[in-house]
Amino acid sequence: MEELLNIVTVGHVDHGKSTVIGRLLADAGALPEGKLEAIKENCKRNSKPFEYAFLLDALKYEQAQGITIDTARCFFQTEKRNYIIIDAPGHIEFLKNMVTGASRAEAALLVIDASHGVEENTRRHGYFLSMLGIRQVSVLVNKMDLVGYDRKVFEDIKEEYTKFLKKINIHPETFIPVSGMEGDNIAVRSENMPWYQGPIVLEQMDAFHAIPEPENMPFRMPVQGVYKFTDNNDSRRIIAGTVESGKVKAGDGLVFYPSGKKTKVKTLEVFNAPVPERFSAGNAAGFTMTEEIFVKRGEIACLAGEDAPCVGVRLKVNLFWLGKENLQQNKVYHLKCGTSKVEMRLERVERVVNASDLSCLMRQYVEKNEVAECILKLDRPIAFDLAGSIEATSRFVIVDEYEIAGGGIITESLKDDDYDNKNIRWSGDAMTAAERSRMLGHSGLVVWMTGLSGSGKTTTAQEVERRLVAAGIPAYVLDGDKLRHGLNNDLGFSDEDRKENIRRTTEVAKLFKDAGMVTFVTLISPFEEARQAAKAAVGNGFMEVYVKADLETCKSRDPKKLYEKALKGEIKSFTGIDSPYEIPKNPDLVLDTELWSEEECAEALYSAVVAKVKR
Repeated sequence: MEELLNIVTVGHVDHGKSTVIGRLLADAGALPEGKLEAIKENCKRNSKPFEYAFLLDALKYEQAQGITIDTARCFFQTEKRNYIIIDAPGHIEFLKNMVTGASRAEAALLVIDASHGVEENTRRHGYFLSMLGIRQVSVLVNKMDLVGYDRKVFEDIKEEYTKFLKKINIHPETFIPVSGMEGDNIAVRSENMPWYQGPIVLEQMDAFHAIPEPENMPFRMPVQGVYKFTDNNDSRRIIAGTVESGKVKAGDGLVFYPSGKKTKVKTLEVFNAPVPERFSAGNAAGFTMTEEIFVKRGEIACLAGEDAPCVGVRLKVNLFWLGKENLQQNKVYHLKCGTSKVEMRLERVERVVNASDLSCLMRQYVEKNEVAECILKLDRPIAFDLAGSIEATSRFVIVDEYEIAGGGIITESLKDDDYDNKNIRWSGDAMTAAERSRMLGHSGLVVWMTGLSGSGKTTTAQEVERRLVAAGIPAYVLDGDKLRHGLNNDLGFSDEDRKENIRRTTEVAKLFKDAGMVTFVTLISPFEEARQAAKAAVGNGFMEVYVKADLETCKSRDPKKLYEKALKGEIKSFTGIDSPYEIPKNPDLVLDTELWSEEECAEALYSAVVAKVKR
C-alpha cells in the first residue's frame, strides 16, 4: 500500500490558506491539464483578477477530472507519498468544520498573514490542534510580499507564536516565510528571501512522518450492523463494519466490548469480489462467527490476546464546544464514539480554557467556542481507547438535539461507584466510603476555602452550609475561631504553628468527609505547600476555593478589627501585614468577592459543591 498522509491547513479567515493550497497544486503539477489556463481565461472574461484560491473553489465541483476532492479536501502526490490536504474554514463561525476536518489529520500547515500577525483565531486554531493530538505542525507566514519580504516581520511572528505554542505542548517543525500569490517557498525556493535557508512547503510536507500503519495496531472494528440472510437456504449472520486498526483473518478469536462476549471468526465475507486472506485497517469488512452470539451496533470487535479497549460510563475528556446553547449540567445529550451512541450528561467541568490566552475559568458550564476539561457521565457503558492510542475509538462528538455541538478526545476512564458497587452484601467489615456514598445518594467533600482575613470565606461558607442542609446534604463549617478555641488552642501564629493548625484541621475534615459530610474549611492557610499537603492527605473529594479580595479591601472590611490590631503591633505574624500570603496556583474555583455579591458567590459555590457530591 502506498504511504498516505492527511494534512490539514488552518488559520484565521483571509490569511490565505486556499491561495497557498491552490498555488501548491499548480506548482506541484497536480492540476488536471488545462485547468489553470481555463480559470485564468474565465477571470479575464469576467474582468476580475485571478487568484490561486479560485483553483480550489473550481475543483470542488469537478471530481470527475482526476482529482479526488470534495468541499474540504483534495488529493495529490509527490515522489515520496500520496497526500490528502484538508482546507479547514478559518472564520470563527466555521470552527465546527475546521475541527471536523482536522480530526483525521496527522500533520498541519498553520497559515498566518504576515501583514496581520498572530490573531485570536490563530491562537484558537493552535489550541484545537493540540487538543486533537496533532503534534506535527509547520507554520507558514504568508503574504510576505505585502511586507516587502521583511525578515524582522517574519522573526517577530515566529517568536510570538512559538511562545504561545510552547504553552500547549506544540513544537513546530518549521516556520516558513511564503507568498501564496507569488509562489515564494511553496514548491519553488524564493529568490526574494535569500535569508531563509530552511525547507520550502513541499519539502516540509515530505519531511513529516506518517503515523505507524494502523494495521500494526490492536484490532478494532466498531460494529456497523448485523445482517441475516434467508434466501436460498442462506443462514449466514454477518457482522459488518469498517476496520479502524489492526487486521483479522478466519480462525482468529474475538472479544466484543463492552459486552465481553467471545467467539471466533468462521469466514470472511465480501460482496461480489474475491474473498481476501485477511481484512486490514481501512477495509469495509464482514465475517461470520463459529459460535453465534448476540452483538449489536455500537460494540467494538477486538482480537483476543491483544490490548483491550477501556469500558466505562465516566469519561474524563478534553472537549471543544460549538453548540448554539451552552454545554450545561442537568441536560441530556448524546455522545457518539465509533458506532456507539449513548445518552450523556455533563457531570463536572474541571476547568474552562480560553483558547486565545490559555487563562482558566472555574465554572460549571461551557460557552460556544470554548475549550474545557470535563467529566462526562453516560447512561450505559461503552468501549473506547484513550487519546494517543487509536484515533477512531478515542475521539467523540456530542449531539445536542439533532446537531453536532461539540467533540474531543478521551483522556481517562474513571471509576463509577454506581456500576462497581451494585451488589453490596453484609460482611461484618467497616463500611467503605463507596458504600456510604451509594446509600446516602451523595459523597463527602472537603471544600478548602483560602483567602485573606476579611475576604469572605466564612460568610460564604455559612450561607452554602445552610442551603446544603436544607437540601438534605449534611454540611459543616470548620473555621479558625472554632478550632483555636478547642482543638488548636495550644497553637500560635508562627509559620510552624500555622502548618500544625492546618495538619490537625485536615485530619478532622477528612473524617467528616468519610462520614459523608460536606466540610468547609475556612482558614487563611497562606502557604501553598501546606494547602497541597492537605489536598494530598484528603485524596479524592477535595476542592480548593480561592476567596479573592485584595489587601486594601480586606482592611476596609476588618469585621474583627484584626488588621487594626496588627498594624498597632498587638498581633504578630499577621497575614498581609507582616506575614506573606501565597495565592493558589490552580484552584478549583475562584470567588471574587470584590466583583461578585454575597448572593452570587454563594450560588457559584453551592452549584460547584452539588456538582461534585451528587451523582
